[in-house]
Amino acid sequence: MVLNNIEKLIEKYDNGETTLKEEQQLKDYFSQETVPPHLEVYKSMFQYFLHTHEEQFTKDVPLKSKKTYSLYQWISVAAVAVIMLGIFTQVDLFQSQTQTLADLTPQERVEYEDAKEVLALFSSTFSKGTDKLMALNMVSDNFDKGADNIAYLGEITNTTNKILKAN
Repeated sequence: MVLNNIEKLIEKYDNGETTLKEEQQLKDYFSQETVPPHLEVYKSMFQYFLHTHEEQFTKDVPLKSKKTYSLYQWISVAAVAVIMLGIFTQVDLFQSQTQTLADLTPQERVEYEDAKEVLALFSSTFSKGTDKLMALNMVSDNFDKGADNIAYLGEITNTTNKILKAN
């Protein structure tokens, strides 16, 4: 009768349906020296549970949390603050300095027109230089194609030599 009861408790235990009292009955039963051979597997498991229940954790657990912030976190916060400050000051600066051509003095208008002429001259000269660089770029591309063709000819020569040596 006891064996049938233990087998039913083991089945309930395997399904996770036992109460604490029933688990204690299982631990008590498997702490005996003699256990039927088909239940021998459960004996070591329940003896392990008995021994681990007696173990205690003796190390101190610190209750205070250590909040250490690294220097890099503070640097990133400072960098964001500096960037935001820079953006806000530049926006105010641009809004307050908006002028039209009519607001300029005659001397400032002359300087403005001179600056436009210098920038236009620089732009046209720069465009001529870029055209010459494009020509150099085309020469470089053709040189690379020629180098590829020479490498291809070298491969043909190697293959031909292998064929002639094989014969």
